[in-house]
Amino acid sequence: MYSDRVVRFVRFVVVVFALAALGSAFSGCAAWFGQDPLRVNVAGLEPLDSQGMEVRFNMKLRIQNPSNSAIDYNGISVDLELNGQAFATGVSPASGTVPAFGETVVSVPVTVSALTAIHQMFVFAGRSQYGQLEYVLRGRLSGAGITGGTRFIDQGSLSVPFPYIGTDS
Repeated sequence: MYSDRVVRFVRFVVVVFALAALGSAFSGCAAWFGQDPLRVNVAGLEPLDSQGMEVRFNMKLRIQNPSNSAIDYNGISVDLELNGQAFATGVSPASGTVPAFGETVVSVPVTVSALTAIHQMFVFAGRSQYGQLEYVLRGRLSGAGITGGTRFIDQGSLSVPFPYIGTDS
């Protein structure tokens, strides 16, 4: 009825879709079992030695685990956006455990292109709403297991006090 090639192709497509569905099911298994997502906040930013056309910082992240099972990790990656634009990226081979209902602080060296920093200064100066920096921090704690890690996101705005910009004082 159908050629052998068509049957093999259909089987291949079914297997690929089944594996994709299984992978997406396991990536959301924390929600299945009632586990809360990680809470990640920037706890500090320290300057590092920079090279050439880049600026480097040591970003300290406070990671809180609001679930009843510990999370092991063996690497971390972060991407930071400011005002909707990519700003800094970083990776660290740090490894450890975030205890159940506990927290830990992880240091991640991040790099900012000097051109990106200059661009952000112009964007900030041209904004009508002075003193506000919108940020989005995305990242991933790499770990063992089926999903290979835990993703996190933190976003908000920072107030930067510049009392004399945009005023008649």
